[in-house]
Formats: sequence, structure tokens, C-alpha cells
Amino acid sequence: MRLLIITYILICLLPATSSLAQDSTILHLSKDEVLSIVKQYHPLVKQASLKVDRYKAGVREARGGFDPYLKANAEQKTFDGTQYYSYFNPELKIPTWYGIELKAGAEEVYGSRIFNELTPGKSLYAGVKVSALQGLIFDERRATLRKAQAMQEMTEAEQRLVVNNLLYESVSAYWDWVQSYRLYAVYNDVVNTSRARLKMVRIEYEQGNRPAIDTVEAWTQVQSYELLQNEALMNFFNAGFHLSTFLWVEDNEIMRWSERVVPDTEDLETFYSDIDGLEPIIVQALSNHPKLQMVSAKLDVMKVEKKLKSQYLFPTLDINANVLNKGYELPSELTTPFLENNYKFGVDFSVPLLLRKGRGAYKAAKLKLQETYLEQDYTTVTIENKIRSYYNEVSILENQIEMYTDAYNNFKRMYSGEMTRYRIGESTLFLVNARENKMLQAQQKLIELKAKWQKSYAGLLWSAAML
Repeated sequence: MRLLIITYILICLLPATSSLAQDSTILHLSKDEVLSIVKQYHPLVKQASLKVDRYKAGVREARGGFDPYLKANAEQKTFDGTQYYSYFNPELKIPTWYGIELKAGAEEVYGSRIFNELTPGKSLYAGVKVSALQGLIFDERRATLRKAQAMQEMTEAEQRLVVNNLLYESVSAYWDWVQSYRLYAVYNDVVNTSRARLKMVRIEYEQGNRPAIDTVEAWTQVQSYELLQNEALMNFFNAGFHLSTFLWVEDNEIMRWSERVVPDTEDLETFYSDIDGLEPIIVQALSNHPKLQMVSAKLDVMKVEKKLKSQYLFPTLDINANVLNKGYELPSELTTPFLENNYKFGVDFSVPLLLRKGRGAYKAAKLKLQETYLEQDYTTVTIENKIRSYYNEVSILENQIEMYTDAYNNFKRMYSGEMTRYRIGESTLFLVNARENKMLQAQQKLIELKAKWQKSYAGLLWSAAML
């Protein structure tokens, strides 16, 4: 791939020409190479990847809500030779998953004017804080982590969706480019043929075998074909410039385009007869499609939000319990008198009398969840219908290609026969041109059908998120 891109750059540095026939160096670009370049270097793909990394960092940040943390508070006051107080309190807290917080610390309190609830001297404590009602089953920290994980899953699905959409756009541009090149090649061949015919008619006119009007008619046919050739060349160049918007190189630089890059013409003739049945494609899409995975992750966020809001319907009851010990030495055993005489216990209780805030928040969360379920149903139907539409289009186009191939071969035989009759003097140049125009129209239609089939097949893979 790196060698391919370097070759591209070297070729693009060469001066561009106005006609492909004059080019001495031609580089063939295949569909697979286009897709590989897009997946590896396109900035939207890189941007989607960076977004996934950002949400992974968000998950790590949410996990930080359960990290143990150490804090210390030191404060003292001395005034006019009197030590009012000296206070030092290091503390370790360990949050746990189920609304319980473990803590342990030490206190060192001295001074003549300390608060009565403080214990002078040195002491140790270890305890627990429990949210017995609101926050026991679920709380803000757990909700933040769950939502961050769901958002990461949503972003990963969004990344796959971005890549899938981008590949479809690029491969569609590629087939437009291939179609315009094939049409230019057809008109280029027919211009050469018509010029050779004009030369032949002029020679026969000079020999007295053809009327002068035949030279005029042959010349007007050349002119009309040259006009179509120039228009096809313009379309080919423009389609190439459009395709180049999807082709980037390293260091986030867009690839400089050159008219000397041409498509791999064998791609257009490649048809896939081993396409899976419609139902297996639908089943696979409904289980793996990134749009549905995004909605599923959104549902997870809404469920977390609903579960969190349901906690606001409970009263708040926080229980603090600590065992204490005088000095900095641990007790040899936790005897009953120790637990009876050395503890600190507290309860904090509150409840809104009408619970309107809690009930309103819970109701809103339920409605959001219902909206997301409706979105999931709509997305499922949309994806399934798109798959069915593209599958039918691929099947019908395949039949049309077979019919038009036969039609083109018949027009070709009729043109060849008319040319034979013209050479032996049994036909007119008008009939030859008419046969040739019919054959050209059929050939053009066949190329368009083949390109449309390729785009429809890419659309089938895109609708099923299989690109």
C-alpha cells in the first residue's frame, strides 16, 4: 500500500495531458485499492477512531469515582502565647459499588479552646457510611460509569457506521468513474472507426464509386462522435476529481489527482453470483448493524437514567458508624465493653413530602425510554426495507444486463452485416450509420447497467453494514 501511494504521488507530479491516448505512463486503480486507501487514510475514519478513544478515556474517568482516596486536614491557632487549638486528621476513604463507603483515619487534637465534641489527644477510628435507602441499589457514581460504558459502545458503533457510509460513497464515486472511462473508451474507438470509414469513402469517391454526399455524411458522423468523445472525456476527468476527494495519503494530505490514473476495467465485468439469500442478509444486518447497536446503546443509557431517577422516590437515610481507639495503637481485641464505650454513630434522614421532583424526573425518564424503543422499531424497519430494495434492484439489474448483452450482440451483428452490404454496394451509408448508432446506444446502455449493478450491489452491502 505504501508503494502504491508513492507511485501515485510520483505520477501526479508529471504534467497532465488532455488526452489519455497520448499518455505513456498509465496507473490502473482497482476498487479494492480505493477501499483500502479510504479505510487507512481518510480523515473522517481517523476522526471516528479518535472519538472512540475519547469515550474510552471517559470510561476511565467514570471509574475514578470508585478510586480510594487519601486526604489530610491540619490546622492550628496560637495567639498571645496561648495555643487555642492544634488539629490534624489524615483519612483514607474507599468507595464501594453498593452505596457503602469504608473509611479509616487518625485524629490528633490539642489546645485549650477546642470544641467539646472533639476528643483531646491522639485517637484512631475506622468506620462505614451506608446509604440505606436512596443510593443503596443505585447511585450517581454507578450511573455515571454505566452511561460512560454505553456511550463508548455507541461511539464504537458510530465509528463502524461512519466507515460503512464513507466506503459506500467512495465506491459509488469509483463506479461513476469507471463508467465514464468505459464510455470514453467506447467513443474513442468509434471515432477511430468513423475516421477510417471517412478515409475509405473519400477514396471511393475519388475513384467514382461513391457519391459526394457520402463524404459529407461520413464527415458529419465523425463530428458527432468527436463531440460525444470530448464530452465523455470531460465526464471522466470530473468523475476522477470527485473520486480523489476520498483518497488521502499520510500526514492528512489529500492525494493530488492525475488524468493518467485509470480504473481497472476488469472490475466492471465482475459479478457476484454467490450472493446470500435475502433472509440471511436481513438476519445478519439486524444483529450487527451499527445503527441498531447505536440505538441499543442509547437504550442502555435511558435504562440507567430511569433506574437512577427511581432512586429519587426513596427517602434519604445515611448511616455513619465508627469504632474508636485512644492513641495510635490498634486494640488487641474488639471486646464488648470496647464496642459499647468507643464508638461514634449518626443517622441522617430526609424525605420530600410531595416527591414531585422525584416523580417528575422518573416520569420523564420513562417517556425518554419509550421514545428510544420507538426509534429502535423505526430503525429496524428502515434497515430491512433498504436491504429488500437493494436486493430486488440487484436481481432485476442482473436480468437486464443479460437481456441487453443479447441485444448488443444482435445490434453488433446487424451493423457488421450492413457494413458488409455497404462494401459490396448493396447498402447506403445512412443505413450503416443508423445501425452503428443503434449498436452504440446498446453498448452505452449496457455499460450504464453494469455500473448501476455494481453500485446497487455496493448499496446492498452498505444497507446491511457489510462493507
